[in-house]
Amino acid sequence: METAKKILLVDDDLDVIAVVETILANEGYKVIIASNKEEGLDQARKEKPNLAIVDVMMTTQYEGFELAEAFVKNEEFDAMPVMIQTSIEVFESTDSDVMNYARHYRQKRVGKEMDVLLIQNYESKSAGIDYRDEEGNNHWLPVKGFIRKPVNAKILISSIQGVLGK
Repeated sequence: METAKKILLVDDDLDVIAVVETILANEGYKVIIASNKEEGLDQARKEKPNLAIVDVMMTTQYEGFELAEAFVKNEEFDAMPVMIQTSIEVFESTDSDVMNYARHYRQKRVGKEMDVLLIQNYESKSAGIDYRDEEGNNHWLPVKGFIRKPVNAKILISSIQGVLGK
């Protein structure tokens, strides 16, 4: 018997947690819940999930980005892909180097004013976040993709299967 893949869901919205947890459990995934950055890090260390789905705004405006960055930059979590769950608009790029696209877009007047750019190339499956922190510094964070809010069950499952396999 195959062991259920574990998904860490980090979100502070109980309604979103209930919906996503139900969808994932019905598909046979074991869902681990955390409601903030610290709980997310603790659960990831303890449970060793196959995937993390992280909301953007929790205790602070960018807490989800900070948590995702902690996962991506820590060797302890190398095997764990990270997806961002958000209602922020995701830009689609035809450039397979999505970071290059983000940096180029930042040079435009509109791009300079944006605090957050979420960019995805669906063909190459590359994605990332270019965000400006509270001190005005830009950060680039590669992720495995985005899950749009409100959550659509079919798209959620398809996105997860695209990252984890069927």
